[in-house]
This record gives sequence, structure tokens and C-alpha cells, in this order.
Amino acid sequence: MSSEPTATKPNPPERSDSSSSSVDTQEIHTPIPIRPRLPNRKSSGTLIVPRDSSQVGPLEPELEPDDVRAMSPRRTSEDIEVMGREAREELHRHARALQDSLLMIFNRIEAVKEEHDKLDNHNKFLQKYIGDLMSTSKITSSNRGRK
Repeated sequence: MSSEPTATKPNPPERSDSSSSSVDTQEIHTPIPIRPRLPNRKSSGTLIVPRDSSQVGPLEPELEPDDVRAMSPRRTSEDIEVMGREAREELHRHARALQDSLLMIFNRIEAVKEEHDKLDNHNKFLQKYIGDLMSTSKITSSNRGRK
């Protein structure tokens, strides 16, 4: 069903049933939907701004005297110095606590190593002792068999 005109067709053989109609001789047109055009927009212009332009950087908002943001407390250099000193002291205390816990872990590892070495030596002693017992029992059992 295209919208192009069709070439004339030879007459088909006539049918005897009632389904044949004048549809064969008429051309059927279907409307083709057309997409609406987009509205034209103005260019937003270039986004490149020179470095020394006044448009670069944050703009200081102009606040009214009764604006809540203008009434927020400002910290003085002494306040900042005190806060920095307190932060350093807290950091120093935290570092000292971490060093102490690391030393405790190290001491525990050393104690476990000593205990391991002690048990390993006892184990070797017992293995030698059992080996000696087994060899003496073989000797004594072979001597009894000869008698």
C-alpha cells in the first residue's frame, strides 16, 4: 500500500463469487504521519571564558543583614589555633594508644613463640624417647624369641 501511483494492471480474470468488488480498480491511500518540527533554539554561546575574566570563580553572595546566613558565628584566628592544637593533641593521644596496643600485640607474639619453641622441644624429646623405647622393645622381643 504505497503512496506512489501504480502502473495499470491487466484485467484479472473475473471471479464468480460475490467477494470481488471495485477495490481492485480503486487505489487506496493511507495518510503518512509527519513528525512535528522541533522549535528553533537560540545558541547558548561559547562556554570558554578567559582565565582573568570576572565571570570565573565563585561569586560572593550579597546577604541582607537580617539573613540567617549573615548571622552565623565567624571563627577568629585564635579559635582556629585552639581547634588545631586540640586536634593535634587528640591525634597524638590516638597515635600513642595505637603504639601501646601494637607493643602489647608484639609482646604476646613473643610469648607465644617462646611457648611454641618450648612445646616443640618437649615434642622432639618425647619422639626420641618413644623411638628409643620401640628400639629397645624390638631388641628384647627378638632376644626372647631366640631362647
